[in-house]
Amino acid sequence: MNSYLPYFLDIIKYTISGLGVVWIAFYLVKPYLDRDEKIQLLEYRKTISHQTLPLRLQAYERLVLFIERVNPANMLVRLNAPAYSAHQLYSIIVDEIRNEYQHNITQQIYVSSRAWGVVMHVKEDTLGIINNAMQGIPDTATGLELSKILLANINQLEDNPYEIGASMLRKDVEEIF
Repeated sequence: MNSYLPYFLDIIKYTISGLGVVWIAFYLVKPYLDRDEKIQLLEYRKTISHQTLPLRLQAYERLVLFIERVNPANMLVRLNAPAYSAHQLYSIIVDEIRNEYQHNITQQIYVSSRAWGVVMHVKEDTLGIINNAMQGIPDTATGLELSKILLANINQLEDNPYEIGASMLRKDVEEIF
């Protein structure tokens, strides 16, 4: 039994020294492996950036267009407001805003959360302005009367949400570059 003890101790010594060599080699090679991994990650990000940059810019363009399209001043010109009653025009405007929003909802993937928050805020502000304009309007009111009230309400605002929204989106785009 004692005759196997020196062999067993030799095996333990060689195993420990082998593990030591592997450990030293690993820590000598690890910085090179980490550097190579970082280079590959940077190249991957660069490739992704080149592919997504046009999509991101297009998304910002569409969101600026959304803000312009839901601006009641622009929308009323497009919708030919005098042709409708106030209630018909109200329904059409609300539908237009919701349709525009649904049409652009996927753009949130490509823009910052702050930019998407601006879009949601503009949408909600616009619906609020329209709802406020409808309060107290008689049932017999025309679309032209609603249009005048809407435009007067927008002109009374201290801060135009459409200008602020477009400005914030432009700042986001500037941060990309």
